[in-house]
Amino acid sequence: MEYTVQKLAQLAGISTRTLRYYDEIGILKPARINSSGYRIYGQAEVDRLQQILFYRELGVSLASIKDILNSPSFDSLKALKEHRDRLLDRKRQLDLLIANVNKTIALKEGRITMTDQEKFAGFKQKLIDDNERKYGKEIRAKYGDEAVNKANQKILNLTEEQYQEMQKLGASVLAALKEAYATGDPAGELAQKAADLHRQWLAYTWDSYSKAAHAGLAQMYVDDARFRAYYDQVQPGAAEFLRDAILIYTGMNK
Repeated sequence: MEYTVQKLAQLAGISTRTLRYYDEIGILKPARINSSGYRIYGQAEVDRLQQILFYRELGVSLASIKDILNSPSFDSLKALKEHRDRLLDRKRQLDLLIANVNKTIALKEGRITMTDQEKFAGFKQKLIDDNERKYGKEIRAKYGDEAVNKANQKILNLTEEQYQEMQKLGASVLAALKEAYATGDPAGELAQKAADLHRQWLAYTWDSYSKAAHAGLAQMYVDDARFRAYYDQVQPGAAEFLRDAILIYTGMNK
């Protein structure tokens, strides 16, 4: 079956403007242009749009989606299974948050008691699940299951105050990194402040700190595209800058 822009937009629940934009950036081209100048989409384009919307729902940028779909190794069936797994992860996270809300309602109604740790358990579990989905395989390969499991348990055991402080520190690392990057000096005071804030942030999940492990993690930020993208949101090249600052901070640059 074939669709015009308007009909495909209605089918997919998106705007015609979105479809035209997808055409402009080359992520979803129509199968053909008819004699009247209308874009016409066929089954292949419908299936591709479904994949695009799945990836968008999971927070993937359009530029990354385009690269994924255009890759010669792209497997649509494998991608659908991955979408399913990630959506199930999200469902589990939402179920945890819903359960947490229900318990809090019961607490307010005087039907149960609830510890402060329980009040934030859903949020902390979501953080753990997000990290496992994004980085779990690589982190477990580098540090081992025992270390990762201990780190996850440490997060679950954080008090409300500690959890909020960890979140603030994570944001402070990025802010300090942005300011330090502008100086261009990884050995400078601002860069070393960013490295120290990063060490403080790690303390919320690491059982014990070692300079070698800190330096190794910083190198992973550069070697792994997903870690690099997280820090490069500050500025392209920020991940390498942070790595260099941490190597200097730990004395592992020699």
